Amino acid sequence: MRHHGPGSARAVRAALEEVRPRVVLIEGPPEADALIPLAADEEMRPPVALLAHAVDEPGRSAFWPLAGFSPEWVALRWALEHDVPARFVDLPATHTLAWGLQEDEAGTEDERPPPNGTTADGDTGPGAAELRIDPLGVLADAAGYDDPERWWEDVVEHRGAEEGDALAPFTALEEAMAALRETYGSGGHDRDLVREAYMRLQVRAAQREFDDGVAVVCGAWHVPALRQKTTVAADKALLKGLPKVKTDMTWVPWTHRRLARTSGYGAGIDSPGWYGHLFSAPDRPVERWLTKVAGLLRAEDRIVSSAHVIEAVRLAETLAAMRGRPLPGLSETTDAVRAVMCEGSDVPLALVRDRLVVGDVLGEVPPSAPAVPLQRDLTRLHRRLRLKPEALERELELDLRKENDAARSRLLHRLRLLGVAWGEPAASRGSTGTFRETWRLRWEPELSVRVAEAGVWGTTVLSAATAKAEADAVGAEGLAGVTGLAERCLLAELPDALPTVMRILADRAALDTDVGHLAQALPALVRSLRYGDVRGTDTGALAEVAAGLAERIFVGLPPACAALDADAAEEMRGHVDAVHGAVALLGDSPAAGHGHLRGRWQSVLRVLSGRDTVPGVVRGRAVRLLLD
Repeated sequence: MRHHGPGSARAVRAALEEVRPRVVLIEGPPEADALIPLAADEEMRPPVALLAHAVDEPGRSAFWPLAGFSPEWVALRWALEHDVPARFVDLPATHTLAWGLQEDEAGTEDERPPPNGTTADGDTGPGAAELRIDPLGVLADAAGYDDPERWWEDVVEHRGAEEGDALAPFTALEEAMAALRETYGSGGHDRDLVREAYMRLQVRAAQREFDDGVAVVCGAWHVPALRQKTTVAADKALLKGLPKVKTDMTWVPWTHRRLARTSGYGAGIDSPGWYGHLFSAPDRPVERWLTKVAGLLRAEDRIVSSAHVIEAVRLAETLAAMRGRPLPGLSETTDAVRAVMCEGSDVPLALVRDRLVVGDVLGEVPPSAPAVPLQRDLTRLHRRLRLKPEALERELELDLRKENDAARSRLLHRLRLLGVAWGEPAASRGSTGTFRETWRLRWEPELSVRVAEAGVWGTTVLSAATAKAEADAVGAEGLAGVTGLAERCLLAELPDALPTVMRILADRAALDTDVGHLAQALPALVRSLRYGDVRGTDTGALAEVAAGLAERIFVGLPPACAALDADAAEEMRGHVDAVHGAVALLGDSPAAGHGHLRGRWQSVLRVLSGRDTVPGVVRGRAVRLLLD
């Protein structure tokens, strides 16, 4: 079968119903065998993925994604529904993850994580999609097609199981792949040979246990190798001496967008949303699809009527007949939508592709799935705060005077400190005050890995963020880095981390004599005072450091402005503007308690405006600020 294809999935289900095996073996990491029963949980909704990570290095990880239309998922569900044992039989993740680690240490560039998997940074495993030749491309070319995806749709996705012979599609594909393997061997990737040796051993073991009642569900590319007659000794020799690393595994939510080939997933497809529709539509898939498209365009205030849908269906069917296709495919429906519903424009068509053809479906995993303690705490928090992870990017407006919104803000800021970028701050609309925040939220599957990595800092979001902030303060380079961290600690409300950060900040400020560094650091401190006001944080120590920093800038700025070239003068002008804004805020802050700062700053500006050694761009700016 193909890893993600509705036609393959239907064919697998039909074949299993016909042959009724006593055990189902599936391409995937055997460490996940204990997780198979969770696939029957009512709260498990694909797309989901198996996540494996090295225990001592959680960032070393890999995913095995499964959609509702993935043949492996269908095989799992069939086995669970019929009380048939199901097992994963690919090379264990303990070897594939360690293989990557070993190569990292050796400094090699050919890192290839697990099969049919994708690493946290988007690299893919050595499946058929990574071969130097594209198997589907070769077969499509032989059939006279210039598009492998269109060929696959015609021969597999758009055909049903043949009456009386559910195994016919697999027999035909096996013959085709056997010819390719005979010509191209392993395609240049020796790791496939190791994986296939392990799978052969597992198949033999199952045959000894269940006689002939064994069904194997794997990528079509591997079938000829699994049929190959080899000795047990030869297969074990290929596996001898493989490195190992301690590995944990669980289920995590996945998205249709991350199934797409454009996301970097090697076994990806171009149109997961379309394939999901083909698999789930009980009948009349073209009519149902074009009705979905019409609904989306109407929601975007485009005029689309029932007549548009009817005409688009007719056009798609006519195009399919003209092109010699058994049914309208994605290209025919897309051409029909462009002509009938979008008036020939590709602009609304881009929205259709993004929202429907690819889609933003996010799967769900039951709470009973294994998870690191930090993930469990995060799940508890986002449920309590009614902040549901979603695949579709959305804006969230927070009013920090409301308790629930303030708690949401703290959570998002703490996650950012931990490197879990669920949300990114955005400019607030209609308000420049400190009582409002705007966030852009989007949950990506890779964030599950980031959470596992952050688990080394603590078992709760609060304790982990506190420990991470303290470590970042100790290792920060430059004064501006520490002041920025102090600002983030206040935003995240980490009172236990703030004393450590403030001590390091005071030490760095006392030692740094560069006026430019001091000027860069001051605005972040002053912003922190304002945040402290709205969040009810004690910022007395911060105000003292800010006032001391301002005094040092006042003393050092005039001599630092002498004899500057044009570029340095322009940079210094920026520093003057930054300090001017910071002093205005600092002078207004009750926590600062230094009302004389504005007067001191105006004296500095008068000095700058009257010295001939100060560049004109800085002198002119000082005069303008004094005039204002």
